[in-house]
Amino acid sequence: MTDASLSANVYLDKNPEHIATLFDRVAARYDLNNALLTGGMDHVWLRAVRNAVAPQPGELLLDVAAGTGASSAVLAATGAQVVACDISEGMIEVGRQRHPEIEFVHGNAMDMDFEDDTFDAVTIVWGLRNIPETDTALKEMLRVTKPGGRLVVCEFSTPPNPSFRRLFRGHMEMVIPPIAKAFADDPDAYDYLVESILAWPDQEELGRMILESGWENVEYRNLTGGIAALHRATKPVV
Repeated sequence: MTDASLSANVYLDKNPEHIATLFDRVAARYDLNNALLTGGMDHVWLRAVRNAVAPQPGELLLDVAAGTGASSAVLAATGAQVVACDISEGMIEVGRQRHPEIEFVHGNAMDMDFEDDTFDAVTIVWGLRNIPETDTALKEMLRVTKPGGRLVVCEFSTPPNPSFRRLFRGHMEMVIPPIAKAFADDPDAYDYLVESILAWPDQEELGRMILESGWENVEYRNLTGGIAALHRATKPVV
C-alpha cells in the first residue's frame, strides 16, 4: 500500500506510522485549515488552554503532539520555555520555520525521550485522540512532569445538550467534508479527523481515564457548549 492509497479507515487504526504520514501530508496548510474548519474558534480555544495552564515566566513546559507549534507559541508568549514534541516530521519542519524561537523535538507520545520529573506542566491540544494507547500516553506525560506539576488536555468532546449535540454531529458529517475537499490538500485526512472526533470519549469518561492513569485533582470545563473540553489535573506529590 502506498501513502497515496491510505484511507480514513487505515488512519483509524492509529498506527503511529500512519498517523505521522497523515499529518506530514497536511502540514503545509494545517493551521489555515484549522481556522477555516473551526470558524476561527481555534484561536479562542488556544487562549483558554493558556489560561488553564497559567504558565509562569521561566517555567519549563512540554507541548505534546504540538504539530506546527500553534499551541506552543501561545504558551511561550507568556515567558515560559516550551518544548514542542510531535511524531510528524512534516509538522515539525513547518513549525520550525514558523516558530524558530521554540525547540521542536521528534518523539512518540507513548515513549518520550525525556527524563523523569522534568517539566512544570505538560499540555496536549487536539492530539490525544490520535494516540493508539491513550492510557500509555497519559502515564508517560505523568512520568516526565514534576511532582505537583500540571496537565492540561484540550480535545474535541461531546456537547451535553442533545439538540446542540445533533447539530454538532450534523456539522461534522455534512459541512466539514465539503470544506475539506475544497481547501485541504488531503481530504481523506479530514475524513479521518471527523471520524476520530465522533468516536472520542465524552468529558466524564476522559476524566476517568486521566484519573486512572495516576493524575489527581482532575477537573474539566466545556468550551463552546461542549464542542471541546479542557481537562486539568496535577501530578501527586509523593
